[in-house]
Amino acid sequence: MSTSAPACEGAIATAATVFIVDDDQDVRRSVSLLVRSIGLADECFSTAQDFLQHYDPNKPGCLVLDIRMPGMSGLELQKALHSAEVVPPIIFITAHGEIPCASQALRDGAVDFIQKPFSPQTLLERIREAVQRDHEHRHKRALARSVQERMRRLTDREREIMDLLSRGDSTKQIAQRLSISPKTVDNHRAKVLEKMNVDNPTQLAHLLAAL
Repeated sequence: MSTSAPACEGAIATAATVFIVDDDQDVRRSVSLLVRSIGLADECFSTAQDFLQHYDPNKPGCLVLDIRMPGMSGLELQKALHSAEVVPPIIFITAHGEIPCASQALRDGAVDFIQKPFSPQTLLERIREAVQRDHEHRHKRALARSVQERMRRLTDREREIMDLLSRGDSTKQIAQRLSISPKTVDNHRAKVLEKMNVDNPTQLAHLLAAL
């Protein structure tokens, strides 16, 4: 891609929201100010339940989450989000430096586990990393959906030939394997490339790899 890194980061920042879930109002306020200082939007919640009621998975961004809260804990919220179609990257912050909790959170996919009082610079670095991770995940999901939609336009024979093309088989090899003429293979090949919106079998293989 020709897009420069700074331009890409700027585009992500303008679209991302940092969801802050902590029962400590002072912590919510300080993280909010920190997030806004780098141009990111934020939404604050005092409980995990409140976050779940209002969370819109279509909003890109990440989650800054306290691990110990009244009612549902941060780890419990993390597990609850695993059933969602889109799970925001999570950065845990806590005053309780419990190694078992940190290990479990990281095993379940958390970006990091930061103790209070935290370094503003460290938290910002993790937030940028989490926002970038979310951006990449959403891009891959969108690409996969696009590829699947294109594949639905293929006939059964075209799907068969697409699979053979993507693994590197030549027209002659495909013709022999399917007991059809090379000319028929070439006709199907042209339709496959057109419907999948690629120029050649190499691009087709890369596209299918997105799935």
